[in-house]
Amino acid sequence: MSRLQVVSGKGGTGKTTVAAALALALATEGKRTLLVEVEGRQGIAQLFETEASPYEERKIAVAPGGGEVYALAIDAERALLDYLQMFYKLGSAGRALKKLGAIDFATTIAPGVRDVLLTGKACEAVRRKNKQGRFAYDHIVMDAPPTGRITRFLNVNDEVAGLAKIGPIHNQAQAVMRVLKSPETAVHLVTLLEEMPVQETADGIAELRAADLPVGNVIVNMVRPALLDEQTVRTVSGDRRKEVAKALTRAGVSGAAKLVTPLLAEAVDHAERVELEREQRAVLAGLELPTYELPLLGEGMDLGGLYRLATELRRHTTS
Repeated sequence: MSRLQVVSGKGGTGKTTVAAALALALATEGKRTLLVEVEGRQGIAQLFETEASPYEERKIAVAPGGGEVYALAIDAERALLDYLQMFYKLGSAGRALKKLGAIDFATTIAPGVRDVLLTGKACEAVRRKNKQGRFAYDHIVMDAPPTGRITRFLNVNDEVAGLAKIGPIHNQAQAVMRVLKSPETAVHLVTLLEEMPVQETADGIAELRAADLPVGNVIVNMVRPALLDEQTVRTVSGDRRKEVAKALTRAGVSGAAKLVTPLLAEAVDHAERVELEREQRAVLAGLELPTYELPLLGEGMDLGGLYRLATELRRHTTS
């Protein structure tokens, strides 16, 4: 299994939740996982019900079997200071540049620099080893930018490498791309069974493949159970409305006759949704990628729900 798991998806599909659940799933049975956030939204801290993550790796959860999940919210400015110290030994000078605003300029204005720093920090965690020569983390999970810009985000190092032909920047970009385009990495896309998210997923996969970036799985989030199908709706509607009313009365529902029409209308809407979801599943099947479905948790997403999703993902990834 790839050691760097990148999770992207259209806004509103729950990609951050899936990334967090995946980190828990991968940390099962004594493994160590680093969950990396790159968008500065502190979504991971909210999901795990902890305080905002500083620019350091800290433990935020224990997975089943004693595994550990660490979190890191990567800050582009701090990452650039680390970079200046690592390659140019500009510790105090780098801090002086920050006071002058040069660091902020480099991370917000200079083309691609911010994304290089963010991806570079994650890839450094992938390669890092402890004193015993073992990898510091078994897996790194990145909560990445949305599908619309994920390819550009991951591939920006190629552009920088093309501009800088020699020197530390060139070497750093090349080292990052060796990780991102290797079997060590898998890019997963989160979607819903709705037309726009599915189409954006298909477009994102095409872009990733064109850039030779390794596509992993499609994860369908918030799947609702199919309670009725179109055939069932046809069976109970029409000239059998009186039978439906009688059945409601026998079940102890008061005013059953008045409820038949709105109930059947809701049933029709449900059947139509089931049909639309069937069509979207067919589109996803055409992408020829492993596809997993996660259930909609009706009570909302809390820490307990996150662990339930992790259990579901663990079942998929080990089957």
